[in-house]
Amino acid sequence: MPVHGNKQDQYLLNCLSPEKDVEGLSHLDLYNMYHNIRFLDQNQKKKSILPCTPLGIVKVLEYLQIYHPLLHHGNRLYGKTVLVVNRSEVVGRPLAALLANDGATVYSLDLSGMQLFTRGAGIKLRCHHVTDISNPLSEIAPKCDVIITGVPNPAYKFPTNLIRDGAVCICFSSYKNFQDDVQERASIYVPSIGKVTIAMLCRNQLRLIENRTVSS
Repeated sequence: MPVHGNKQDQYLLNCLSPEKDVEGLSHLDLYNMYHNIRFLDQNQKKKSILPCTPLGIVKVLEYLQIYHPLLHHGNRLYGKTVLVVNRSEVVGRPLAALLANDGATVYSLDLSGMQLFTRGAGIKLRCHHVTDISNPLSEIAPKCDVIITGVPNPAYKFPTNLIRDGAVCICFSSYKNFQDDVQERASIYVPSIGKVTIAMLCRNQLRLIENRTVSS
């Protein structure tokens, strides 16, 4: 995805049973993700399925201990500021929502402008909300702990001079989105996450099997 365009792709995805949707892109899965619903049942035994690439990036951030291990699940990005340069329906927007639902302040940038994804004040678990803002990239980027790019254009390069010293930079595009000197500013640079995405696909498959076992 995308193949035929947003509406046709979504129709095809919804033809697939959520019980078999390893990519986590069905209407039910996306609704749960955007509304911060983490389980499929009231007993909280069947976990929701998340889109593979956004989930893979979350797992990379967990491994890098950007997620605070002492806070409860759903709050472990509290106090972190993240910039996502991509707002596609398959990766960028779901990723911004996931990070905001985990407590981060997330700036989402694409050709139409900048949006702010937040979960409100405090650490109470709730659904994120989105606000259009006019702040320029030059103001936003230097205060971000994490910068994540996914621009499908070989000519695009994120300006190194806008990266905060010690920031974490991750690229999920098939093209190299950062300049060669990115590591002069970034403490950690992850140039691709393709293999992690495949691992999350397998993880979702196992979770679907586990959910069916719980149902039976």
